[in-house]
Parts: sequence; structure tokens; C-alpha cells
Amino acid sequence: MNSTDLLIEAYGRIQFAVHGAVDGASVDTLTFRADADANTVAWLVWHLARVQDDHVAELAGREQTWTEGGWEQKFGLPFEASATGYGHSSDEVAAVRVDAELLRGYYDAVHATTLAYLSTLTEADLDDVIDRRWTPAVTRGVRLVSVIGDDLEHAGQAALLRGIAERLG
Repeated sequence: MNSTDLLIEAYGRIQFAVHGAVDGASVDTLTFRADADANTVAWLVWHLARVQDDHVAELAGREQTWTEGGWEQKFGLPFEASATGYGHSSDEVAAVRVDAELLRGYYDAVHATTLAYLSTLTEADLDDVIDRRWTPAVTRGVRLVSVIGDDLEHAGQAALLRGIAERLG
């Protein structure tokens, strides 16, 4: 197994976790808030998909699935097309009120474009420095692993929130 195969496996685990967090969940479950300012399952999954889409599109030098695939219009959110959720207010979190099918559809579209991109990479590509603003400089491989870590964390948070929401009824 090479590095690209490992990345493909890891991104597959994100997809599995996202499906577990959203499949069959009602809009009420997806928008449950543990307190007035807490994130929701819907926002967490939207955010993790947006970050993955944004970062992988930048690495691949292509348009984001969010705009290219018409997902921005399908979601109809009151955000700029470039929004990924970083710095969102409590009201902005609450604005992400969509159903499980839409969330899963967007994530799966992002996942498909991610896998297509990963399949083009060589071992040497993963060592390309893509961001010198950090010490040490960030390589393509490090950025891809960073997205995995962030996405898995948010998917786990979404699964926990779903469980709490369903237990509370």
C-alpha cells in the first residue's frame, strides 16, 4: 500500500462517519442544539464538507464542487459562496437547516472529487510545498492529512450530537 492508497482509505472513513451521522436523521435531529450557541449536526457536516471541498479544490487547481455542482443554490444559505463556516456566529450555524439527503449528497459529491484528485497523485506530489506561511512549511500531503483530522473530528462531534438529540427525543 502506498501513501495515496492510505489517503484514499482515510477519506473513505470520513464518508462512512458522515453517513452514520446523517442517514435517516430528521431535520429536527440535524438541527438540534445542545445549548443556544452549540453547533448542529447539519452545520458540522456542511462545514466539514465545505472545508474538504475548499482545500482539495485549491490543491487540484479546480473549481469547488459547491459552486460547480450547483450545491450553493440547492442549499440556499445566506452566505457568500466562499464561506466554509470558519468564524460563523450562532445565527449562521442555525441558518444551516437542511435535510439528510441534501447533506449526504453534497458530501458524497465532494468525496468523489476528492478521490478523483487523490488518484492522480504520486508519492513525490505529496512532498510539494504548498504553503510557506507556516514553520515548517506545509506540503500537499500534510494539508490532505490536516483535512482528514479536521473532518473526522467534526464527524465524530456530529455523531455524538445525533445520539444526544435522539436520546432526548
